[in-house]
Amino acid sequence: MLELRPSCECCDIDLPPDSSDARICTFECTFCARCVDEVLHGVCPNCGGGFEPRPIRPAAALRDHPASTRRVVRATCP
Repeated sequence: MLELRPSCECCDIDLPPDSSDARICTFECTFCARCVDEVLHGVCPNCGGGFEPRPIRPAAALRDHPASTRRVVRATCP
């Protein structure tokens, strides 16, 4: 099950579970669409992979499987 991290690892903007701006790589590194497009140019700085829109977990499923509250922020973002 996806961790659904709460923020962008680059700019730390909030990315709630229903955000259509969240992007993830195959390792669930999580960034906002703006950082993926304008800063990272579609390449994950952690693993070198690409990004896809993060799926939105239905509200009913969030009750039993809540999103993560652990914020991950890179010390430097290219």
